Amino acid sequence: MQPSTPQQIHLADYRPPAYLVDHVHLTFRLAPKGTRVISRIRFRANPAGTGGDLVLDGEGLRLIGAAIDGVALGAGDYLITQAGLRVAAARLPGDAFTWEAEVAIDPEGNTALEGLYLSKGMFCTQCEAEGFRKITFYPDRPDVMAPFDVRIESDLPVLLSNGNPVGQGAGWAEWHDPWPKPAYLFALVAGDLVAHADSFTTMEGRAVALNIWVRPGDEGKCAYAMDALKRSMAWDETAYGRAYDLNIFNIVAVDDFNMGAMENKGLNIFNSKFVLASPETATDRDYEFIESIVAHEYFHNWTGNRVTCRDWFQLCLKEGLTVFRDQQFSADARSAPVQRISDVLQLRARQFREDAGPLAHNVRPEAYAEINNFYTATVYEKGAEVIGMLHRLVGAQAYRAALDLYFARHDGQACTIEDWLAVFSEVTGRDLSQFKLWYTQAGTPRLSAAWSMAEGQMHLTLRQEVPATPGQPHKSPMLIPVALGLLDQTGAEILPETLVVLDQAEVVIPFDLAALAAEAGRPLPEAVIPSLLRGFSAPVILDAPVSRADRLVLLAHDTDPFNRWEAGRSLMRETLLGMLLGGAADQALFAAMGRLLADDSLDPAFRALVLALPSEDEFAQAAQEAGIVPDPVIIHATRRDLQVAMGVALGPVLTQLYDALDPGPSYRPDAAQAAQRALRNAALHLLTLSEGPTRAQAHYDAANNMTDEIAAFTALLDIGDSDVAGRFHDRWKDDRLVMDKWFMAQISHAAPGGAVALARRLSAHPLFDWTNPNRFRAVIGGLTAGNPAGFHDPSGAGYGFVADWLIRLDARNPQTAARMSSAFETWRRYDADRQAMILAALDRIAAQPGLSRDLAEMVGRMRAA
Repeated sequence: MQPSTPQQIHLADYRPPAYLVDHVHLTFRLAPKGTRVISRIRFRANPAGTGGDLVLDGEGLRLIGAAIDGVALGAGDYLITQAGLRVAAARLPGDAFTWEAEVAIDPEGNTALEGLYLSKGMFCTQCEAEGFRKITFYPDRPDVMAPFDVRIESDLPVLLSNGNPVGQGAGWAEWHDPWPKPAYLFALVAGDLVAHADSFTTMEGRAVALNIWVRPGDEGKCAYAMDALKRSMAWDETAYGRAYDLNIFNIVAVDDFNMGAMENKGLNIFNSKFVLASPETATDRDYEFIESIVAHEYFHNWTGNRVTCRDWFQLCLKEGLTVFRDQQFSADARSAPVQRISDVLQLRARQFREDAGPLAHNVRPEAYAEINNFYTATVYEKGAEVIGMLHRLVGAQAYRAALDLYFARHDGQACTIEDWLAVFSEVTGRDLSQFKLWYTQAGTPRLSAAWSMAEGQMHLTLRQEVPATPGQPHKSPMLIPVALGLLDQTGAEILPETLVVLDQAEVVIPFDLAALAAEAGRPLPEAVIPSLLRGFSAPVILDAPVSRADRLVLLAHDTDPFNRWEAGRSLMRETLLGMLLGGAADQALFAAMGRLLADDSLDPAFRALVLALPSEDEFAQAAQEAGIVPDPVIIHATRRDLQVAMGVALGPVLTQLYDALDPGPSYRPDAAQAAQRALRNAALHLLTLSEGPTRAQAHYDAANNMTDEIAAFTALLDIGDSDVAGRFHDRWKDDRLVMDKWFMAQISHAAPGGAVALARRLSAHPLFDWTNPNRFRAVIGGLTAGNPAGFHDPSGAGYGFVADWLIRLDARNPQTAARMSSAFETWRRYDADRQAMILAALDRIAAQPGLSRDLAEMVGRMRAA
């Protein structure tokens, strides 16, 4: 059957709000099942609007009473619908008036975790994108901004909201946020909490109280998040000239949360997993996530809060920019080359996959049915890449000048992509109309390169093609910045990095090799090796006829760390494809990798990335592009064969690294120690696959931190150890975040043929709380993302299992169900039998009575591919 498609909202239909808000006062009388919300809102007609009725959004609200300018409204004075409330223009007293209402809501019954809800006895909110309408009647759109005053009445000991505290007493607290904000940035928390407290003094001399609020018992796991917050505040002052603007900054850790974190003004609410960390319970990767996400949410204070987006189509304006900023921060805090490689791995794994399938959409979408479905890798990661290209094109100095103008001009405003690009055009004099296509055209451009040499001259031809995507069959050429260098056949650089801008379908670029060689003090080369797309200067797929021998030269000698890693990655993919077709492992590649691994002048984290194989999903995509219909089970087996072969061939150097990189008993989550553990544990994994369990068992027993413990745990799971899961469970069964790792690791590292059966067993485990998004993602995501061969088992059991759980969760938490459904987005790449079974699963989901708008939209888009 064809699932019905929910009604679409279109960018082209945007109209300014009829009424603006000058001030909001809210009183909350908290009760689990019957919270009362009393609102007093000062409205005025918008000079840029068209006037008319007062239309307020509202969902699931029980209206107790309403008044305008103190005059009570009768039932005939307004109309309540499923979407909200309307007061006819004729009933309004004039262009300015005060709306008052009292509504009742049920936080305990709010299982969607949007609006005001309960998480293990704690009241908390999530209002982005459209959760505030579940709290009270209001124009719930980002271009309506106002200062808020909030009074909270409850017998709970901690009562928090946005802004600065202005009063408190027994059973009440009041907060004032002087900065105009849209309703999606409203926040409230009430609970039995304790604070990890600190302070920060801004460059303007403002003393800011800092608090991380957690449940009693968790206060010892907040130190790293607090350190990350203080470093973020200092970095933003130095890098962007942005100081914090309130007297207090609060973070609250919440167990039940659909997202990673939320940047509510002055009161950030975080998924607990991105706050709580100790060496015993958190991995190095967890610490990196905490650092990055704390920075991301703090940076939103200016890029998202002080300057927000006019409508949800402009979501990339705040998210893409803020992701770019947190990537810059992490690059400065750790290793810039490693950060860049990690960012590109994330982009390719999530966004390239999205761009290649039925869920492809513009960085700035043109239509949606449910905005929650567009918090995507395209908006976030590709959006950040677009900012990065702009930074590269205009240079750091002009970028900073444009940002200064952006903040000065648009502080307190809700803006568009056009506003953003206008400040760059004004500062640089550039025409950015073609660059804007990165926001308005979907799909990953393919960049092809070819070159020829004759009589000391080289001609490099660059061509681009932007593939058709749903709703966009024809594309215009993009503006693509291509950073490149040239090496001779020995690996010596004869052309340092330079930037070429491809702004047509094809360009030919001449190089005078004789002059370049002379300038570099080198003889005229017999052959040249182009190092293209250095630093991954644009989010494109590069097709270049670089020979295997030349890629080995790039792996050994390229001065650009990203392209050095990329050469090795490309050789790995080629080797895997060759083995898939019956070939042998590439011993020359192993030898080159051995030399690189033994080079102690290189960052251990970089060497660990070089050692890592392409994921099974990346391998499947490479097979499809090579004209091979990928079989996930065979891909898994081939990848494992290569890992074993690497462990054998590189055994001596891996053993040497493992022994030499032991950081000792003192654990630090800093970049230097984390890099050592990354390489040591990568060596452990390959050695375990090739040699057996002895080393990993000893590593597990000796581990004094979760990074080492989970590394040994997963290595033992990969070789079928039957005891280690029980040992891990018995030690950590009382730690909710560590047990998320236990659930996910077992399924991700199960033999594919038994993965679905194991997922079924674990979904019946007493500790599997499917209503908790983290635990649900651990089990279902452990199968769909962590074990593709298990999910795509030829029996189709994985598809049925996941569909069953999505249907069940959708009735309770549509947002998480819809996001998890993207596991089916690559269905077109597989064989006819798998395609038929996936379509049957999607059709079964679509046929469910009462299917949410969230999941219906996702299924409809995937099914229509």
